[in-house]
Amino acid sequence: MGIHYDYKSTRGAKAMEKQAKREKKLADRKAKRAAKEGFKENKSESSMHDIAKPITLEDLTNPEKKNDK
Repeated sequence: MGIHYDYKSTRGAKAMEKQAKREKKLADRKAKRAAKEGFKENKSESSMHDIAKPITLEDLTNPEKKNDK
């Protein structure tokens, strides 16, 4: 008998387990990516440059400094 006896009988169950594991991993990755993208979107909105003001060299070299003149 041995190990090869039940290979074909359990092949379907093992394939279903692998598929479920693959789908769970994919769902986890999508959730993680969505959470990360949501965080980036919120951060990028606050760092937008005012369109009415011209872009100066100071804005390009030191964007963290707020120059509200």
